[in-house]
Amino acid sequence: MRVVLSVCAAGVVLAANLLAQPVFRGTEIFPPEEFAARRAKVMAGIGDGVAIVLGTTEPPGEMPFRQNNQFFYLTGVTEPRASVIIDGRAKTTTVFLQPKTATQDNSQYGPGMSPGPAAVKTLGVDAAVDRAEFTAAVTALAKDRRTIYTPFAAEVLGSQSQGDPTRLWAANAKDPWDGRDSREMAFIAKLKTAAPDSKIENLDPIVNALRAVKSPREIAIIREATRITDDAILAAMKAAKPGMAEYELQASAEYVFTKNGALGASYFALIATGPNTYYTHYNRNTSILADGDLVQFDYAPDYKYYQSDVTRVFPANGRFTARQKEMYEIYLKLYQAVLTSIQVHKTPADCVKDALVTMDAAMATYQFTDARIKAAAVKMVEGYRTRQANTRSLGHNVGLEVHDVGGLQAATFEPGRIFTIEPQFRIEEEHLGIRLEDMILITDSGVEILSRSLPITVADIEKAMKK
Repeated sequence: MRVVLSVCAAGVVLAANLLAQPVFRGTEIFPPEEFAARRAKVMAGIGDGVAIVLGTTEPPGEMPFRQNNQFFYLTGVTEPRASVIIDGRAKTTTVFLQPKTATQDNSQYGPGMSPGPAAVKTLGVDAAVDRAEFTAAVTALAKDRRTIYTPFAAEVLGSQSQGDPTRLWAANAKDPWDGRDSREMAFIAKLKTAAPDSKIENLDPIVNALRAVKSPREIAIIREATRITDDAILAAMKAAKPGMAEYELQASAEYVFTKNGALGASYFALIATGPNTYYTHYNRNTSILADGDLVQFDYAPDYKYYQSDVTRVFPANGRFTARQKEMYEIYLKLYQAVLTSIQVHKTPADCVKDALVTMDAAMATYQFTDARIKAAAVKMVEGYRTRQANTRSLGHNVGLEVHDVGGLQAATFEPGRIFTIEPQFRIEEEHLGIRLEDMILITDSGVEILSRSLPITVADIEKAMKK
């Protein structure tokens, strides 16, 4: 009976951990000067204009609140239905907040942020006023015929990247049985009515360019998000065994996410076994791990508004077969050829050129025994050779979003950029694939692999799984 009770108690603890999601206020993540520095750069970008950004609404149910990324980046405010006016001429920031009620503060949610001097001090802004004053503020700007900058792209919340909701709302607008515009498009229409003589400009390019280069404080949080990711994937490796469902491995990772303070996931779990490894974004997670299968595991947390993105491949039973080893090790050599070619101040095209030299040398000396594996490796190398001259990127940025904004590297790899590479290797006839992914930070002196602690070689993976 004591055994049964202890197992039940453990289940209750696990459930409590998974349900008790932390919601960090922005000022618990960064000090006010971090947000102020960002706004100062926006002011420089908009000149005599003003920037107006809306925060997101409250969630439509009993879910944790998460602010949209553009508003969080500029203010750190994690209250619903807030807004901000950043004045490029006056060099001031005014935040508009909903007043809190005694019931909310004392009975429902606990103390929140309200308009007034306390919010001004906490946020490091010039004014924090009642949301009811927003209309008058816009009316005053309209009389002055100021240029107004506001985001055009649809807002981005958790487990999204900017292209995702933008495509969704574009599809909704074209749908004859829907026809809705995004909240941003609706707001722009209202601005044009309220300020007909003001020019309405897109703020996103200015903010996105800033977000592409991470500050030291941002890098520290992404480093921690990646540590959590590494621990979560390692936990899944150790838990894996034939007969488990893909979603059971997901549970192993999510426990680590929550145990380390993550709000949720960066993106849906990409956990694929056997033939599912062929797909780049397989996410049903319902297949059963079979003895002799490889598992491709791609999953990361949404940690203090920042993301990570790491992928590893491992055998379901803890041991690579000889054929799996042949396939995995040539892929790893080619993958690492690209990884080690990345250097600060170099162009992506130059990196691919250098990588191809290493790839060709690896292909010339590798002992292939399987024609299909060799053909897949050749196809991967030739894919890089074909696009060498026109290569503008090697993967995607990671930051507030897993596919972060700002263009991958501009012209060259410069300090403060964080991104991943994830080349795909496929044996078409068998519907099998391999894809690895690491978090890469460009520094003043070179390159740092943030996910370097996670096993990647055959020997290290098997050793970790044996434990």
